[in-house]
Amino acid sequence: MTLKLEGLTHVVSGQTHIHETSLTLEKGTMNVLLGPTLSGKTTLMRLMAGLDAPTTGRVIWNGEDVTGQRVQDRKVAMVYQQFINYPSMTVYDNIASPMKLMGIGRDEIDQRVRDTAALMRLAPMLDRKPLELSGGQQQRCALARALVKNAGLVLLDEPLANLDYKLREELRAEIPKIFEKSGSIFVYATTEPEEALLLGGNCATLWEGRVTQFGPTSDVYRKPQDATTARVFSDPPMNFLTLEKRGESLRHDKGELAADALAPGLADGRYLAGFRPNHLKLEPSEGAIRFDATLNVTEITGSETFVHLEHGGERWVGLIHGVRDLKPGQPLAVYLDPSRIYLFADDGTLVASAAYAEAA
Repeated sequence: MTLKLEGLTHVVSGQTHIHETSLTLEKGTMNVLLGPTLSGKTTLMRLMAGLDAPTTGRVIWNGEDVTGQRVQDRKVAMVYQQFINYPSMTVYDNIASPMKLMGIGRDEIDQRVRDTAALMRLAPMLDRKPLELSGGQQQRCALARALVKNAGLVLLDEPLANLDYKLREELRAEIPKIFEKSGSIFVYATTEPEEALLLGGNCATLWEGRVTQFGPTSDVYRKPQDATTARVFSDPPMNFLTLEKRGESLRHDKGELAADALAPGLADGRYLAGFRPNHLKLEPSEGAIRFDATLNVTEITGSETFVHLEHGGERWVGLIHGVRDLKPGQPLAVYLDPSRIYLFADDGTLVASAAYAEAA
């Protein structure tokens, strides 16, 4: 069971919503589409499902070209952020509804409903109406209705975005277990890098209708191929510093760094250094680079503090462990281990010889 997108594009009224995209998704895999709002995640899912037709390219399912095939004729299920249940039906009938439309026999419907309800921990609630359920239970009912179809392709478009924190955490833990048992291809869209890491599997990062990178989620996070992918896969966004290599030094607005400390043998030219907020420290350590910045504001989240900084016209965010008593406007020294820096060329591509990327 394989889904292939071959040279897929989608253009509406002269505007390109999806640039040329080729992806291969394998049976039994979790595939996360990660990107900000309007990056093209939902559009790409609709093209996979057959809800929209591509402008160019093909959708191949198990070796068969299904590009022009109706969504009703495909083995696909989709769950949206705004989950939908039939309010007048019981949970049992909600889950059974797609199988009735498929003409499946009563006994098989009953077996599938009860098996899926047990998997989704809905078995005691089969006689209830959706409005008698909690938000998390309603979402599990919508997920059960998608899973019960035994669809080869299950598309989840930010399905947990409208739930509270506790319910999101609960379902995030359940969904990978569910897909492992089903053997379907799962595609899960999210705007949250943390959610992508929790779900695991593979990840495609999207930016303005382009898939910037695709591969195992942990690899895409640790080894972004370009600055755009690094921006997408960091929350808060990755910090950047413009550098110019001249001789033995890398110069920036407020000073310079030893070039050999970042990337030995680097050619002269302009570069972009990127580093994640959690890698900035307030305490010096051996070999760490010091930056003198100005504190704009702090945000205390409980056990951690976000520090919003300004350094030579660049705005940075640091994620510091513990609650810190800091005053806005004060000068603040921050420290960075050079092994945590990603160095990008002027065109945004990762400098290939950067050994530090392995440790980042």
